[in-house]
Amino acid sequence: MKYITIGNVRIEQTAALAPMASVADAAYRIMCKRFGAAYLVSEMISSKGLVYGDKKTAKLCTLLDEERPCALQLFGEEPEFMGRAASMLSEYRPDIIDINMGCPVPKIVSNGSGSALMKDPARAAAIAAAVVENACCPVTAKIRSGWDKDSINAPELAKMLEQAGVSAIAVHARTKTQMYSGSADLDIIRQVKQAVSIPVIGNGDVKTAKECKEMYDKTGCDLVMIGRGSYGRPWVFEQVRGYFETGELSPEPSSDKKAEIMLMHGGLLCKLKGEEQGIKEMRKNVAWYVKGLKNSAKIRGNTDKLFTYSDLEAVAEMMREMNENG
Repeated sequence: MKYITIGNVRIEQTAALAPMASVADAAYRIMCKRFGAAYLVSEMISSKGLVYGDKKTAKLCTLLDEERPCALQLFGEEPEFMGRAASMLSEYRPDIIDINMGCPVPKIVSNGSGSALMKDPARAAAIAAAVVENACCPVTAKIRSGWDKDSINAPELAKMLEQAGVSAIAVHARTKTQMYSGSADLDIIRQVKQAVSIPVIGNGDVKTAKECKEMYDKTGCDLVMIGRGSYGRPWVFEQVRGYFETGELSPEPSSDKKAEIMLMHGGLLCKLKGEEQGIKEMRKNVAWYVKGLKNSAKIRGNTDKLFTYSDLEAVAEMMREMNENG
């Protein structure tokens, strides 16, 4: 298997888990890691929340040994706070600090953070420089192709970020105004790769091992990130790795196996967050795990009735019984 290095961090050149707010928590990341994700990125961490001592923000920074290599992702619009937050992250020993310059969600953008920085390259570069100066590890940045179709500036911004000292650039090949609609423009990733000498990570529309290989081939990127394609499918990383090793595409797991994996995920959430909170947060994951199965709509319609791990076991049994030939 081939590897790339980001700073001093060695990463298998298969597929990484993209950062996803309210999705990619520790349990989700560990599930993806167990199924072969080469590299993980945390949920967004507010630089101001960290600096001001918010307890919920601090909890997002904790990394378990099983997750490594893993990045902690910071967001913010002020270089000073981003630099101070980067320094504070040293106690959590991240392998990498990633800067969020791509989130299109209105409450993030309205504060000048996330993809709003695509409209202010000078500020984006200043933030990158502040984080690099204060970080205890390599720094990366995740950007979009641009703000809208009339302001595609990912290659130019990538050059500025490289000059500011970042060790790699991740590119979600959509504009901010696209949000998650339409199709990712792989040519933008190719252009960024040609513009910089540091590693480039491609992201957008990868749901299968074949699509992962196509992104590598069409863009020349150094690593591929999978985000929404991993919803209820942590095994996609195992499929990617297997395809790269053997050239053969693996089938989707049976309904029995999916039920088993879902229970493993739920057990992890309960262990890390307690049964009540863990099962509550597991509800959205259940909807993803049953997608495509027979009678999945019936199961999804009852996810709000999940309160205990025993309830989750009952759902797993329904998955097996309703899809016993699947």
